[in-house]
Parts: sequence; C-alpha cells; structure tokens
Amino acid sequence: MFLRILKILLLFPFSFFYGTIVRIKNFLYDFNILKSSQFDIPIISVGNISVGGTGKTPHVEFLVSILQKDFKPAVLSRGYQRKTKGFREVKVGDNYLLSGDEPLQIKEKFPEIIVAVCENRKIGIKKIIELHPETDLIILDDAFQHRRVKPGLSILLINYNKPIKDDHLLPIGRLREPANSSHRADILIYTKCPEKITSIERRIIAQDIKIFPYQSLYFSKIIYQNPVPVFESDLIQRINDLDKYKVIIITGIANPEQFVNYISTYTKNYQHLKFPDHHKFKKSDFEELLKLEKQNDDKKIIITTEKDAVRIKNSEIFPEELKSLLFCIPIKIEVVGDEKEKIELIKKIYKYVRENKRNKRIHI
Repeated sequence: MFLRILKILLLFPFSFFYGTIVRIKNFLYDFNILKSSQFDIPIISVGNISVGGTGKTPHVEFLVSILQKDFKPAVLSRGYQRKTKGFREVKVGDNYLLSGDEPLQIKEKFPEIIVAVCENRKIGIKKIIELHPETDLIILDDAFQHRRVKPGLSILLINYNKPIKDDHLLPIGRLREPANSSHRADILIYTKCPEKITSIERRIIAQDIKIFPYQSLYFSKIIYQNPVPVFESDLIQRINDLDKYKVIIITGIANPEQFVNYISTYTKNYQHLKFPDHHKFKKSDFEELLKLEKQNDDKKIIITTEKDAVRIKNSEIFPEELKSLLFCIPIKIEVVGDEKEKIELIKKIYKYVRENKRNKRIHI
C-alpha cells in the first residue's frame, strides 16, 4: 500500500499534465474549434479508453463477419509497430512488420475484404474510397481517440474485469482519457464478460458508466475455438486433447490471464512464457522455448494466441523442430444475453449502414 501511494504521488504531476492536454484537445473538438472530417460513407469506429486488453481486433472481426453478408466493408487501422509509413493495403502472406500484427490477422481471416493501414485516418479513408469505390462502409480499428475523423457510429469497448470508473489517467493508471469521455460513444460494450450477467449487475454497470438516453449498452464474451496448427501438424484436433501433453503457453498480448485460465480448465500441466503486448520475438525467446521443450520426457505441445501466431509465423528464426508442436486458439465474439439482445445490436448496426450508404441500395 505504501509503495502504491508513493507511486501515485511521484506520477501525479505527469498524469495531471497528460490529462490537461487530453481535456484541452477534447474541448477544442467538442466545441468545433478544431474540425473533425466527415465522409459520405458509413464510418464505424471501434476503440477503447484504457490501454490494451479490451478485445478491439475480435470485435472488428465480429463486425466484419456480420456485415460482409450484405455489404462490402473495409477495415482501416493505424498498423501499430509496423515498419512502414503512410497508406498501405494489407495482403495475405504479408510480413507483419509491413502492416502490424492485428491488421494482418484480420486480412488472413477475411481475405476477401479490404484491410489497409495508415497513421492518418483521413488520408486512409480517402485512399480506400479512391481505390475501391465499391466499398460500402469503413471500420476504423482503435480510433476512439482519433478526433480528426468523426465516425457516424462509435463503439466503445470496456474490459468487464477492469472497469474504467476505478482507473486513473496514464501514467498512474491505464486510461488514455477521462472516463467521462465515454459520452462520445453511441454503443458501449463491456467485453470479456462471464457467461451470465444478472439484471441487477447490468443496472449497476449502467449507473457506474452513466449511460445517456442516446447510448446503448451491451455485453460480450469470448468464445474459444479448437486449436489449429500454425504450420502443419495433426497432433491435436480438439481442446480436450491438451491433457495428453505438457502444454507450453507463449503469449505477447496485453492481458493473457483469461487465455491462460481457459487453457488451465483443460490441463494443469502447463507452463506460461509471458511477453509484452505486440512483442517482437527474438532468437533468445525461441531458445528458451526450445529448452522447455527438451526438459524431461513429457510429450510437449505449444499453444499461443491468434495475434502471437501471426508474428511467430512470420519469423524466420522460429525453430524448425518446434513447428509441428505449435498451435493457436482462434476466438470469436458473442453477445451475452438472450437472442433478442444479439438481434437488437446487429439491427442497430445494419440500420446505420443502410441509412448512410452513398448509393442507398436496398439490402435485405
């Protein structure tokens, strides 16, 4: 407790300065002193207030999966930690260093849609419209703080396990901007929720976050799929097969706890190699993995996340002898609640896209 108080005291001036800058920026945009660009094409923003771990990429994939049936969506991301600059279309088979791991993950899962990266979202939107005029809508990944573009529909994600009402601004806490900035969102989704949430808990959360009449609140959960080989292998087909092996879990994501907890429900014989979010795996990391694989006579299997698999698969230094052991666990998003809630959320998104399409084509 003493160390925490000392940390807060030491970091308070930096947090206060950071918060002041953010509040001034938001004030200038809120009162139209700084201008936000608007486009005559539906723009859906998916973002968060806290740093990492809310599930932006799987929620973008959720939107793509439901919208691509009737529309032609495109995804635009900043391309965090890529080594390129400016606008770039992501191609299947790209090196993640050219586009970022998350955009590449989306492209490889949905190869038929346009996925692009550009640090300037305004330029990126213009380029997509110019190069692909058939595009019906653009989904902006991680764009809640990007005030230069005004989305027509803003979706804010909040980690159920790390509520923003109890958090603080950077660097004391994990908030990118004050919690009351959530008023800019049209739809708020509490992510990584348990299977069921009581009506009382829903009301408490709505009061905590101060939901306005124009906003809608939903809850989502992660659904883990069966493991799939990152390279080529037929060692396991089902998650239940894990108990036959010593499992080595390797992660480089913001909050791996839920992923590891999920694995632990199928086997207690595991070891976790944890790295920072978006970690660029080095030779020494794989050497450590090799050492673990060679320890004792247990049969080993290596499990990682989809995002980590994108970076590992691109690595030229991943040991050949480990390739058949490496599997990732894909995930998808489901709305927590009855079927009525799921349909309501999808209808709300469809309604926005239909009413704002440039050519106003009618979709069923």
